[in-house]
Amino acid sequence: MQRVIHASLNRNSYPIEEDAYARLEAYLAESAAALGDDPDRDEILLDLEQAVADQCRRRQPPQATVITLQELLPALEEIGPVRRPGVEQASSDSKKTTETAPSLQQISQGAWVSGVCLGLARYLRAEVTLIRVIAAALLFFTGGAALLLYGVLAGIVPFAEIDPNGPPVAKIPAKLREWIELLRRKIAAFAR
Repeated sequence: MQRVIHASLNRNSYPIEEDAYARLEAYLAESAAALGDDPDRDEILLDLEQAVADQCRRRQPPQATVITLQELLPALEEIGPVRRPGVEQASSDSKKTTETAPSLQQISQGAWVSGVCLGLARYLRAEVTLIRVIAAALLFFTGGAALLLYGVLAGIVPFAEIDPNGPPVAKIPAKLREWIELLRRKIAAFAR
């Protein structure tokens, strides 16, 4: 049996299990310490609280009302530690971020075509709209030759795993993913 506590996250009340509350409290204290005397500290912490609440709610099964440690830990991992801009981190932190840097993958969830632009945006840590605008401009200015580059990238860049809690994959990206994976299997079988 778990005790349930009501916690205020960004001035909204959320029921949370006691062990999850203890972990969240430690995370927020670490974040506050990392921000130090930053003039926007309070606003950043409120935004962080809201992000944690949103991430936990997204991971909760339907009908669930209490935030558990099972939902909190992946949410905190996805949000990551708070770093103050312009402050050097210890060398162990830089190794850690290097190891967890995103790899180039096609992301089918939220894709318009096959997920190349979405994957490039995540890899480059840029807005996907900017990447799509650049891709459209390249398509226009190269007379369609950029379509060949897109096709090559769609053929060689691996797909990211589909998040079962994420949005459903649209029809066109799902079909393209199916065809590309089938083509890759046939090429691999032929190469043997």
